[in-house]
Amino acid sequence: MSRARADEEEYWHSSKFRAFTFDDEDDELSQLKESKRAVNSLRDIVDDDDDDDLERVSWSGEPVGSISWSIKETASSSTSLLEGRDSSLQKGSSSYAAFPKQVSSYSLSSLFKGEVPHIQYGQMACLSLSALSDTGVKNYAPELRRPKAEYKDYSSDWSPKDTVRRMQRGKVCSLERFRSLQDKLVLLDEAVAGHDGNVITAVLIFLKRTLRREILFRELEVRQVALCHLIHFLKETGEQKLLLDLLRLCCFSLPLQLSQYREHLNIQDVEKRREFLKGCIGLPFSAEDTSHIQDHYTLLERQIIIEANDRHLETAGQSEIFRKYPRKASILNMPLVTTLFYSCFYHYTEAEGTFSSPTNLKKTFKIPDKQYVLTALAARAKLRAWDDVDALFTTKNWLGYTKKKAPIGFHRVVEILQRNNAPVQVLQEYVRLVEDVETKLNLATKYKCHDVVIETYRDLKDRIQLTAYKCKVERGSAEEEKINGILNNVVRN
Repeated sequence: MSRARADEEEYWHSSKFRAFTFDDEDDELSQLKESKRAVNSLRDIVDDDDDDDLERVSWSGEPVGSISWSIKETASSSTSLLEGRDSSLQKGSSSYAAFPKQVSSYSLSSLFKGEVPHIQYGQMACLSLSALSDTGVKNYAPELRRPKAEYKDYSSDWSPKDTVRRMQRGKVCSLERFRSLQDKLVLLDEAVAGHDGNVITAVLIFLKRTLRREILFRELEVRQVALCHLIHFLKETGEQKLLLDLLRLCCFSLPLQLSQYREHLNIQDVEKRREFLKGCIGLPFSAEDTSHIQDHYTLLERQIIIEANDRHLETAGQSEIFRKYPRKASILNMPLVTTLFYSCFYHYTEAEGTFSSPTNLKKTFKIPDKQYVLTALAARAKLRAWDDVDALFTTKNWLGYTKKKAPIGFHRVVEILQRNNAPVQVLQEYVRLVEDVETKLNLATKYKCHDVVIETYRDLKDRIQLTAYKCKVERGSAEEEKINGILNNVVRN
């Protein structure tokens, strides 16, 4: 083959005939150049016919199927359109032009191997040009330029193990040939055995796309390594719904479930967070944890309603309390205690049937009495609503008698009132209700509730302490006169 190629090249350079050069915009020249490139690329691929020992030549003495022969035959068919060329070429072209161009049905390889069927001489140029300009050849020729070794990349005969190895080396491998469930699981096991996270993830993406969700989760339940890769992939891609279904159907440890629940902290949109919490309710938590998640979802849903209504009232200026005490922050995503304080501050007098009512919140979320009293006391004391504070601790028995009772202890009530700058008269009222005498004296002395101190020493009949306390009050004050009156009354008795 190399000898024939050398002879062709020698004849091409020594011949007196030259191929005609067309302009670049000529369509036939463009086809000719493209055909020449396709031929050059096929020379190393198309095998010679070993059985054909005879060399076929054309009427001009050139080997049939050679590059020089094909180009010369094609060029000679177009010389009828131009003048000033060699007379022999003009004469040949006039005979060729009489025949219409026909579509060739012969392969390009058989043409250049010399396997030309028996046709008339005048049709030879038309056949060669038609075969070279065939659109099917144009599309197929570039594909043949790949090395033969690369054809194996697109083979469908690779085993799962070989496929994983090629994926590890960065080769392109199609996984579509693995159609049965058994083949897919073997491929996944080989990927896990290869300890390559990228390959495992690629195989999992393929399985997620081609397997039903229930089947995939069932098989991953016994393949913990692949399961962890899928969970991480779903977290990275943000497929929360599929991730929640995966956690719900498979058995996981508690830390993994809590980790998934903690993801709500990364969701800024309140509606998306609400939907995420709704999906977390079905996770396999304990009964107590499930109850907490349900309360979290209900609280956020309640906050959305309260926030929308209060924003409207504040914007419209229809509520006096919002005009006097403008809101400093949104209630959304706040804890339950903060939400209760907000309701006691802005919606304390509302009926229990409304979502923003403090009593409704207490009943819905089963808030203990101590927590409710502490929060409501702090909110109403901040507003200096002393009547509401008094009503908070006033109870009636079945006979209709009223009595003050504090589930948190009146000593804590005094401390909260003092932090909110309650007047001395209000403080003294609740200091008197402290049952422990020593605690009562300490609070009364600390917050300068002189009347309470004097009355306590009087009840204790402690003349010495009463005389000593007389030195701590101002001279000529009402407290000093009260102490003198008690001492004189004791002396008379």
